[in-house]
Amino acid sequence: MAANFSSVPVLDFALVSDNATKPEFILQLRHALINVGFLYLNNHTVSQKVTNDLIDYIPRLFDLPQEAKNRILMANSPHFLGYSKLGTEFTKGKTDYREQFDFATPHETQWKPGAPEHLRLWGPCQWPDEVLIPGFKNTMETYLQQVQALSYQFISLLGEAFGLPSDALNKFYDTDELMQHRGKIVKYPANDGSLTDQGVGPHYDAGFLTFLLVASPHRGLQVQNLSGQWIDVPPIPGTFVVNIGKALEFVTRGLARATSHRVLSPPVGSTPRYSVPFFQNISLNARLADEVLDFPPEILQLKQLRGDPVQTDSVNFTEFDREPSGKVNLIGRVKSHPDVAQRHYADLFAQYFPNGLPKQVSAY
Repeated sequence: MAANFSSVPVLDFALVSDNATKPEFILQLRHALINVGFLYLNNHTVSQKVTNDLIDYIPRLFDLPQEAKNRILMANSPHFLGYSKLGTEFTKGKTDYREQFDFATPHETQWKPGAPEHLRLWGPCQWPDEVLIPGFKNTMETYLQQVQALSYQFISLLGEAFGLPSDALNKFYDTDELMQHRGKIVKYPANDGSLTDQGVGPHYDAGFLTFLLVASPHRGLQVQNLSGQWIDVPPIPGTFVVNIGKALEFVTRGLARATSHRVLSPPVGSTPRYSVPFFQNISLNARLADEVLDFPPEILQLKQLRGDPVQTDSVNFTEFDREPSGKVNLIGRVKSHPDVAQRHYADLFAQYFPNGLPKQVSAY
């Protein structure tokens, strides 16, 4: 496989601001999209001060009293936003050894009785008590809004990298007030020697793009190349790790690669690993099977030159051929968080868990 990879490329976003160097960036982006599915983005537009402020808050967030965290448990939220205790998620039948908070950009839910259930997937966040961690909410919302702006700018560059007009992918998004993008703050505790090394098991992301802030100096993220080998993605200060989701792979008919990835827990004797992924969503009602993007022949040829990957260890988000985007995402959430589904999505819970709440669950 001529296009196989052994490392993740680093792209300099500063090249975009100069018409003389922008074509170089587009060429590098095209290679990353088609052959790798992952890239580092350097010199981006998100404020370093805001990023540093957020990183400073993260240990304090997880050190909140357990009762304060329990008050915003994800099970309270039909939008799957809030706190998840350590070890409550599973991937491929094994425990994901991580603790996390799910937040999102501001949004008032569009769901009303009688409307499709997947419209309930988006809605207001649950936030920790401002008295206990003053300023955190404002910092996190500012960070999410800045990454959202970067992600939209990046989408226009994807269009150009695919040989399309820069606005070719705009049709997959609604107006700002109808959109919501999600973020997690994740803690991977050091392995105490009694567990496997699975921080989170092999999986794909759902949407178009993920922007990952690695908020501590730990290794752990790995991606699976075309031959099935696991490749380390070590942290590079000042960068985002950007990866392709299954929705973008589907709508480009496999031209863009959604790359299987996983996170290994920090080793015994280490300190916790922290990360902040931002998941850029597309419209809840987008039906990707109904959309056709007409790529130039010379771009399509690059997919043939790449070849097809071997079977990977990730199998999630396979329903884009028959369901709207929001339903695909909701199914994934129901499978990975049946306690939320049991409280808020009784019919889907009964469909996927006819024998009741399972001891172990897996979206993947």
